Order: sequence, then structure tokens, then C-alpha cells
Amino acid sequence: MSADSTKDNVVRLHPGAGRNKSRIHLRGRQVNLDTLAQLRQLMGDQPIKRDMLVEYLHLIQDNFGYLSAAHLAALAHEMNIPMAEVYECATFYAHFDIVKEGELPPPAVTVRVCDSLSCQLAGAVQLKAAIEAGTDPTEVRIVNAPCMGRCDTAPVAEVGHYHVDRADAAKVVAAIQAKHFHPEIPDYLAYDAYVAEGGYTLLKQCLAGDYSWEDIQKVLADANLKGLGGAGFPTHMKWKFVRQEPKPRYLAINGDEGEPGTFKDRLYLESDPHRFIEGALISAWAVEAEAAYIYLRDEYPAALEILKAEIGKVEAAGLAPAGGIHLRRAAGAYICGEESAMIESLEGKPGMPRHRPPFVAQVGLFNRPTLVNNIETVFWIRTLVDKGAEWFSSQGRNGSQGLRSFSVSGRVKNPGVKLAPAGITMQELMEEYCGGMADGHTFKGYLPGGASGGILPAGMADIPLDFGTLNKYGCFIGSAAVVVLSDHDNMRDVVVNLLKFFEDESCGQCTPCRVGTEKMVKLLQRPDWDQALMAELTQAMCDASICGLGQAASNPISTVFKYFDANLIATDLAASAKSVAIAGDTK
Repeated sequence: MSADSTKDNVVRLHPGAGRNKSRIHLRGRQVNLDTLAQLRQLMGDQPIKRDMLVEYLHLIQDNFGYLSAAHLAALAHEMNIPMAEVYECATFYAHFDIVKEGELPPPAVTVRVCDSLSCQLAGAVQLKAAIEAGTDPTEVRIVNAPCMGRCDTAPVAEVGHYHVDRADAAKVVAAIQAKHFHPEIPDYLAYDAYVAEGGYTLLKQCLAGDYSWEDIQKVLADANLKGLGGAGFPTHMKWKFVRQEPKPRYLAINGDEGEPGTFKDRLYLESDPHRFIEGALISAWAVEAEAAYIYLRDEYPAALEILKAEIGKVEAAGLAPAGGIHLRRAAGAYICGEESAMIESLEGKPGMPRHRPPFVAQVGLFNRPTLVNNIETVFWIRTLVDKGAEWFSSQGRNGSQGLRSFSVSGRVKNPGVKLAPAGITMQELMEEYCGGMADGHTFKGYLPGGASGGILPAGMADIPLDFGTLNKYGCFIGSAAVVVLSDHDNMRDVVVNLLKFFEDESCGQCTPCRVGTEKMVKLLQRPDWDQALMAELTQAMCDASICGLGQAASNPISTVFKYFDANLIATDLAASAKSVAIAGDTK
């Protein structure tokens, strides 16, 4: 194709292309005019913004089912940024399907089978095999996927954006045949009903000056409300730190609830979304934020649709400026649960954690001071003011204060989100809120804080569950994702599952995490465990990783070595090796 040819429907990416008259072909990838026209029609008249790159990629994939090289080239041209930036971003996130030149697009239907721990315990491996046996691979693509935030209904499969809870092959095939690819919207408290029961009264009082931001901050301090995404940092202190920084400031809500075993935020968004929205708007008011950004994980399509509809009603009612709340959709990267990685993603970049200091309260979104809160944290604000700080702080057991939303899954009779006193023990949580162990199962151990929170044996079920109470045992509560194990569960298989998750979700930025997780998985898959070598690798990962993923990834290994009987581990290793040999997979 000659440099000045237009008959083949291409356009130069850069004005300077073709200056070397001795070259026949242009440098770089050419833009197809038909593809560019399709893209412009999709994007409409909205102004093009660099921070919207992830949203534009979603827009293309939602409409075409994949991202072709032509799509990426057209997007780079339209945004006037290098193709490398678009490609780097698209390939970072798991939910974008890149189709290179010469490759066939994926089948029209994609089924994702959750392979995280709770689903593995419930038979995810067998489920995937059964679906594969009952579908045509040329028409249906079946892939493994990390936690979908529905651990209480394991095993779970996702057909398009429709979730099949307590899935079996027949249910999944039926959904495919019925072309049930869109999320099912649950019943929830909509705007009118929320207002009828006093909703947004507190926000209006704040806006009218009936309360100062210090008044609300004092309630949060007296209630000892902490960040409920996992870190547990006092919320009132975050407000203070951001307020003391110069304007403009931003609010960013972290809704990328990706820790395996966690699903509390989804429950609150899908049942009472306006309590969350009101709390977010009060937080934005308190720090005088220029705008509020809500970063929601892509695995929650029903919550996304609910928020789209209800935020529009809030803006129409004049409770928030039009366009003042920006709802952004994540794209399948666990690392974006880390606050600085989330901010990178909000800016339209790969979600890699930043080095700190400076902290996001000083230099956050668009390099401005940013208040970052979790969904459940702001969900509590109206309730705390209505009922009083003393009501909240008076809850709790064993010296702890407040309530915690425990996401409980695994081998219990009644899994689900359990609102229970902070400081409750595992034994009490199971007996009082979960109906005890599932029939035929004997309590063996538990994860008190999701995949990275460590593993404790049944004999240590009397430890209070709260921030700080588990640290001396090498564990932490995090987002209170509790997974219960029984005598049916092989500890070797459990830790391999958890470390494979971290290996897959490492962003790759730092060597200790990128290489360490990979090497740990290989060591775990050996017939005998070299505990000394694993301990050395664990120390290197903890000391040198940039963020919490690499620092905490080895917690399951170290706690299993520390608290589980060596003979039991050896038995589990032997049993696992035997099952692998029977399956014919000896690698």
C-alpha cells in the first residue's frame, strides 16, 4: 500500500508518517476508516478524555465481544495517544479479549467458572468438566475465573454477564440455550422508598449547614468506624488528612471487592444502594471534593445497573450536581483493590500500585488529594448519625467495639453475610449465625481474612475476630472474608489454590511478587515440601514486595506450617499426589 493511498480505507496514525520517500509502507499500525467510523458512532458526541480509556475498551468489547487490532488502532488514533498505551492497558486487565491479526475471534458465548477456594470446595473443577462435555467449543468458550463475589452460592458460573448460582452443567446449558446473558436485577430499596423512610435527610442537613463536617467526623470518631475494605484505618482520620491538603480534592470509592471469600459490598449495593450513595455524598461534602468516583468491580453487573439508574435519580433530585458522580467499571484485576492501583486504573492506566510516600491523601487521583473509602465504610455513615455513636460502639465482644459484616462461606450450613459483633470468635460465629458445620463435615480450620489472611486450625477457633486481634498469630481479618474448611478438605490443595490466585493476580511490577508467587506455586506442587526454602522465599517476598499482595501472599503457607500438624500435612500431600497420579497428570 502506498503512503498516499486512501482507496484501501486507511488513515495515518501520525502526521509525519511517510516522510521517508524511499519507504513503501507506513510505520506503525494503520487505521481502518470503517472501524474508526464504528468507534465514533459508539462514542457519540462525548468529549474524549484520557482517563476514560478503560471505559472505552469496555464499550468496544460490550458491542463486538472482543478487541481487535483494528479497534485498538482506531481508539489510539481517536484519543491521540500511542498505540502502545492502549495495548498496554487492554492487555493488563483479564476481562478484555484481545484478538490479534490473523486470529479468530472468541466464540459468541463465554462461560466463566469461578475457581477460587469456596467454589473449588463446592466442586468447580467437576463443574467445568461437565460444562465442557455438554457444549460445543466452537460456539461456547469455557474459562476459569477468579472469585466472583458469590461465595455463599458456590459453585458459580457466569454466562455472559448472567450468574448461575449453585451451578450445575444443566443450569449453565439452559442459560446458554435461553440466551440469558444479562444480569438478573434483584429487588432493592429504590430512590422513592429510601426517601420515604428518611433517606437523604442527613445529606440535606449537611448541605444546609445544620451540621458541620466536624460534627459528622466526631460521630465517626466516637463510633470508632474504621476502613472496612481491609486496612482498618480510622475513617475520621482520613477525613482530617484530606481536609488539610489544598484544593481541588477528590473522593474515590473502592468497590473492587476482589479478595476471595468476600461478598459483603455486593449485598449492600444490591439491597440498599442509596444508603451507600448518601454516605458517599456526605463524605464528598466533608472533604469538599471536586467530584466523586465510584470504582466498581466488573463481576458485579447487577450492582452496576442499579447504581446507573439510582445515581441518575439522585442527580435529577438536585442532591448531587449532574455529572458529579463518576461510575467507573473495573476490568478484572484484583490488584486494583489496592488504593493507589485503583487510582491508576481510574486514570485510564494499568492498575499498578504506586510507591509511597506520597500517600493518596496528598497525591491521589489526577495528582490531587483524594479521600479513598470502601463501600461498606460509607454505607454506615447515615446509620451512625441516626442511631448514635454509642449505639455502634456498644456492640462487640471480647473488648472489641462495633459490628462487622462477615462474609462466611465454605463448609457451614448457612453461608452468607453475617452482621455480627466485632470480636466474636469463629466458634461463636459458626454456631450462632451459620447453623454450625454442614452435615457430614467436621471442623478442620478456617481462613479469618480471605486468601491473604492466613489459615488457622479448628483448635484456635476461640480467638476474637477483629482488627489487630489476629496479628500475633500471623493472620489478619482484612475484609472479614471467612472460609470454613472441614475434614473433607486437603490442605495442600487449599494452599495451592490460594497461591495460584496470587500468581495470576500479581501485576508484575516488582520481582519479589512476580517471580516469588510463581516459584512458590512450583514448590507447593512438588511431592515433598521444602519448608526451609519456602520460608526463605516467604521472607524475601514480605521484605521486598511493593504492596500488600506480595507481602501477604505467603501467609497461607507460613500459617499452615506453624499451626497444622506435620503428619496431617504429610498425609494431605500423599493423598493429593495419589489423586494427581490417578488423573494421569504427573507434571
